[in-house]
Amino acid sequence: MIAPWARSLPGAGPGPWSGVIPGVAAGGRGGMAQDAGEDGRHRPERAALGRAAPALRRRRWLGPGLMTGAADDDPSGILTYAQAGAQLGFALCWLMPLLYPLMAVTQEISARIGRVTGQGLAGTIGQYYSRPLLRTIVLVVVFANTINLGSDLGAMGDVAALLTGGPRRLYAAGFGLLCAGLQIGLAYERYARLMRWAALTLLAYFATAFAVDVPWASVAYHTIIPHWPRQAGGLLLLAAVAGTTISPYNFFWQAALEAEEAGRGARAGRQRAAVRDLRRLRVDTYAGMALANLLAFAVMVTAGATLHVWHAGAIPTAAAAAAALRPLAGPLAGLLFSAGILASGFLAVPMLAGSAAIALAETLGFPHGFDRRPAEAPAFYATLAALTLAGTLLSLVPGIDPIRALTASAILNGVAVVPVLILMMRLATRPEVMGPLALPRAMALVGWLTTAIMPAVGLAAIAALFLS
Repeated sequence: MIAPWARSLPGAGPGPWSGVIPGVAAGGRGGMAQDAGEDGRHRPERAALGRAAPALRRRRWLGPGLMTGAADDDPSGILTYAQAGAQLGFALCWLMPLLYPLMAVTQEISARIGRVTGQGLAGTIGQYYSRPLLRTIVLVVVFANTINLGSDLGAMGDVAALLTGGPRRLYAAGFGLLCAGLQIGLAYERYARLMRWAALTLLAYFATAFAVDVPWASVAYHTIIPHWPRQAGGLLLLAAVAGTTISPYNFFWQAALEAEEAGRGARAGRQRAAVRDLRRLRVDTYAGMALANLLAFAVMVTAGATLHVWHAGAIPTAAAAAAALRPLAGPLAGLLFSAGILASGFLAVPMLAGSAAIALAETLGFPHGFDRRPAEAPAFYATLAALTLAGTLLSLVPGIDPIRALTASAILNGVAVVPVLILMMRLATRPEVMGPLALPRAMALVGWLTTAIMPAVGLAAIAALFLS
């Protein structure tokens, strides 16, 4: 069930990064070795887990956390951070180091749940809580992901039109069809090679930050000393940044990937393997979240040093941000920013569609997984294609204000994350669910603190939305 783009980081090898489950046989998509699960039936998806063991022994820190972090800064997220920098300058820079421990700890909690239980977050919630509650949460996540997909594909279309000319809607539709086609039809190894370069291209955001004239002393001051926005628009941006940074689809995605690491063996065996693998899981997750956090910080600093000084207003689209950078910071900065938008889109669109499709599959109980052929999991691939198509159609609708759509998506994520966090915390603190990996007191404290902060931010954003 590991998605092909989850194997795309350098050194991750052609298959998944797992190598921690003893006795896993090697196999490929077209000829997987058979391995039996606890029920005695053959589990070809588990057999696929051992394919990247040699590469993982060399670079065990590459995995679900790092890939989730790389895809977290999707084009709509980048536009949110650019809006914060363009409208408020460096005033929200303090938010990123404050959010880092919250996002890292909660992502580790979701990873622990997937690693111990051997199933995704939706499957675990459905096992211990009511099905109507699960369906409601998954429906909200799917809806938010679809809006994000539309925003991301629209941003990619805008940037492609800026770089090469032509109709943006045609580019957006083409990117949507391309992403869906690659997920469904392309072999793992080839898609991984493409995504490896896409992940490396995200370094363009760091290069952009150093390509412009940044007053680093002012950046340091605003990073250390918090400045709370006093106007409704600033408070709305603060909530949007928080909702974009800590999103429910990240929890569903990483839990599903870690579940694949765990395989489908006996529960006691999964728990022992999870204890042995805890250091890898933690390093991987914290590195991935650090990457996401630093990328967001770089975008805010770049926009604050250029767009806020010379533009000082809302940026309607990602392409407008890239175009505005050209005369202010030179063509190289605009080109690097545009390349980052396209690269992050190719990483995020599969994650958004994939996490929603996996959550629906676990909720409705049909076979799923990218290691299965479409003929083996037709409902899963049909769901994946339908979600990508819905996002593509949304990006083509004329007259939608991209800023309001983007803000609504971020706020919806901020609202949806609250019940997900509550259920995650309740699951992760139960020894009968987590065994020896039940949360220690310090992690539980940070997790519950995050659970308390997010609804407060969401309520403040809703109030600001009515006041703006």
